[in-house]
Amino acid sequence: MPQRLIDLRSDTVTTPTPAMRRAMYEAEVGDDASGEDPTVNRLEAMSAERLGKEAAVLLLSGTMGNLVGMVAQTRPGDEVIVGQRSHILLSEVAGASVLGGLQLFAVPTRRGVMDPADVERAVRDPQNPNQPPSRLVCLENTANRDGGAAVSVAATNAVAEVAHRHGLRVHVDGARIFNAAVALGVPVRVLVERADSVTFCLSKGLGCPVGSILAGDADYIREARRWRKLIGASLRQTGVVAAAGIVALEEMVDRLADDHANARRLAEGLNALPGLHVDLDDVETNIVMLEIDTARVDAAAFVGGLRERGIRVGGMVDGRLRLVTHYQVTREDVDHVLSAADQVLRVAA
Repeated sequence: MPQRLIDLRSDTVTTPTPAMRRAMYEAEVGDDASGEDPTVNRLEAMSAERLGKEAAVLLLSGTMGNLVGMVAQTRPGDEVIVGQRSHILLSEVAGASVLGGLQLFAVPTRRGVMDPADVERAVRDPQNPNQPPSRLVCLENTANRDGGAAVSVAATNAVAEVAHRHGLRVHVDGARIFNAAVALGVPVRVLVERADSVTFCLSKGLGCPVGSILAGDADYIREARRWRKLIGASLRQTGVVAAAGIVALEEMVDRLADDHANARRLAEGLNALPGLHVDLDDVETNIVMLEIDTARVDAAAFVGGLRERGIRVGGMVDGRLRLVTHYQVTREDVDHVLSAADQVLRVAA
């Protein structure tokens, strides 16, 4: 077995930092289901303040955050407008339809951005009794399947303007919203100012072992808590989880820039190797989408060769390999990956 292990499959593979482990061990706890866990309450208040929203609620995962986020502001039979490459549409097991009775309507996106004209056309005529009422538009930032593209304030606000003009609400699936904010150089609250609800994951680039936050206005979050209870996700002494989230917000946000720099270094190095290609203009945050010229390189052999050298990469997404940097991937690790990739290609030549 190789002594050096580097996991680039996702930023979900991170383990808690030493500071998180200490905070979890020392966390003051109470009954969160009754609103009595002081550590959870502090994390939720911090999160709401960071996002510029009135209130927030702790949930177990990003998928749960999106599910509760949608059903708490819709009714069964409503239609939700989503991106055709969005996580909600492609990777959340139709939960909105199964549990919320919602119909999803997909519009095209380019690098995670919806054209406001497409959103305008997608909004149903409220006077037509044959159509479901449009109720919600869901954006994703960063755009996972578009290589972690950061969607700008202007692009977000343009869609929000259309949605709000037609009486629809706006939800942002912000699993990696802090990556977007760091990449764009704007406060996260500015990035989601026009959104009615927003989620973010504690368990991706922020390094926590579990958890996501859903935020919005106070009445909406009260309804979200009811839905959290309904799906069996109302918890008890959850401060042991929330404590890590507090550390994440205090210590792990600004350092996301290091992950972005490492992703850029990785992308440039891989792009320089024969038979490999990365669109460098698309590398904005911590995700690298690697194209393999299968006429020159056996993709399975390449992945296997990296694995033999202690390097794990993600599966194929739209014909490309996904590699994700995070706080446990250092600059030296990136250089080791590039050296190993070069060795694998030379052996296979």
